[in-house]
Amino acid sequence: MKPEVTLKKLAVMLNLSVSTISRALKNHPDISAETRTKVKELATVLEYEPNAYAIHLRTNNSKEFGIVIPAISSYFYHSFISSVEEEARRFGYSVIILQSGDDPVLEQENLKKCKQNRVSGVFAAITSKTEDIQSFLKLENQQIPVIFFDKVPAFEACNKVCVADGLAASMAAEALILKKKLAVLSIFGNKNLSITKKRLKSYTDTFKKHKTGTEIFTFHAGNTEEAFQIVLQAFAGQSKPDAVFCMSDEILAGAMKAVQKLALRFPKDVGIITISDGYLPKIYYPEISYTETSGHKLGKLAFSRMLACIAGSTVAQELSIDSKLIEGGSL
Repeated sequence: MKPEVTLKKLAVMLNLSVSTISRALKNHPDISAETRTKVKELATVLEYEPNAYAIHLRTNNSKEFGIVIPAISSYFYHSFISSVEEEARRFGYSVIILQSGDDPVLEQENLKKCKQNRVSGVFAAITSKTEDIQSFLKLENQQIPVIFFDKVPAFEACNKVCVADGLAASMAAEALILKKKLAVLSIFGNKNLSITKKRLKSYTDTFKKHKTGTEIFTFHAGNTEEAFQIVLQAFAGQSKPDAVFCMSDEILAGAMKAVQKLALRFPKDVGIITISDGYLPKIYYPEISYTETSGHKLGKLAFSRMLACIAGSTVAQELSIDSKLIEGGSL
């Protein structure tokens, strides 16, 4: 095994002090150009690499961000992570991705790992069962900023970045009204999450405002399988819905599985609309109509807010990105 090349070894070989070697590698102006060149050439030949762990201990900062999510199971999270990683690289940071499996216990373990790794900050989408966010707030007290995204806590005094949940749901409702749908099976996510509450309220308020007389059959699904069963049961009765609204891609996947199992044609037999990042709706034919919630745009916004927190911003903010209707052929 090749012995490790250290600053001390470089210093001995060049008859310089360790501090001079260190400053030369960092292009410090106090070190002459000739010395900097000499040090860098030797470092290259010996394949010197800085000891990242030692730097973390000394600076109490890993130049690394933690991303804590329930699961990497949707294109939305994929695009969010990709966006954050892209921005992080530009600013000299890296990311670690930790999945909780929608389990608050695992979520706590992931937060401990972030603390142990001395991360510079945490981006977090909480589990559907997370009620106590004290562990997140403790990170803030230890100068580790936390930016909640997508699935955020109801607690007000924290940084959150979200899609325009109310607007996205309202636009979907208006699209259904425009198509004169009379009986809409509306499937939302976990009823305890703030994202669900916001979307449900805006959605139902839009129908009330327009006074269309449309019947709204509201159900909650915690996962794809539950959404699948809800749609199957809805079409098993005599009175069948003429449209299905899905609050998320996860719910859409279950709903579409049921639609295919029942051999329903859309939009002829049933209209379909969802709130989505856009990937899943485009794999069907005709494409599913959706109101856009961009993981990529949200990642950019979340990273911008993180940099502001690192720079010293202490006022908690709730920020959001706009939504827009993307018309497919499913309504």
